Amino acid sequence: MSVPSASDPIGHALLAYVHGNKKAELTVHSNVAEEEPLPASYFFRTLWEMPELERTALEECRGRILDAGAGAGCHSLELQSRGFQVKAIDASPGAVQVLQERGVREVACHDLFALPTGEHYDTILMLMNGLGLVGTLDGLERFLQYAKPLLAPGGQILATSSDISYLYEEEDGALVLNLNGPYYGEVEYSMRYGDETGATFEWLFADASLLQDYAEEAGYEVDFLGEDEQQQYLVRLTLKHHSQNA
Repeated sequence: MSVPSASDPIGHALLAYVHGNKKAELTVHSNVAEEEPLPASYFFRTLWEMPELERTALEECRGRILDAGAGAGCHSLELQSRGFQVKAIDASPGAVQVLQERGVREVACHDLFALPTGEHYDTILMLMNGLGLVGTLDGLERFLQYAKPLLAPGGQILATSSDISYLYEEEDGALVLNLNGPYYGEVEYSMRYGDETGATFEWLFADASLLQDYAEEAGYEVDFLGEDEQQQYLVRLTLKHHSQNA
């Protein structure tokens, strides 16, 4: 899912914001909704500008933390200020430059599936619908196995995701889903900043019951820590003891 550095609209929007253009704005295209603006400022929110689910997730963090898809580092910086050791990763070279300029101490430019072997984390943090980084249901299955050796004993994954079935509701409340097609939460996105359009990428919105099925099948305990009025939820995944080294 990493995008070549020549095409990095999100990174360039974040850099523009850091360097003084407070009106920098991305345009988000998807195959499920009208295109919509995304102000770069959203990536720079302070603790009290964050949704309650994100603040709850930060309270639940412990130990050495991996901030996956860290963006402009609002979560990493907050956790650093609380004394945590945080590694921030993002596939956008521009975002990584912003993370470094803003003072995140440990930063790397790669996607979720390119972590060096031998690293262990007490918390893997995936916010802003961050579970979507896995891309697809196949990617979710792959990630749940891939994360096992990354988790220190007793380690946790804290992630947010959403049920987007409401996008397919008719006026009478009936759902119109193609049951023979791909899962409705597998979405294709691209971002545009100015004249620059990035590559299309896949993003997964997993409804809670489906996420629970996949995670339990992979050997995780599933604990839902909250939900908001937009159908977004916060989940904690921890390995059942017998599968810690599976």
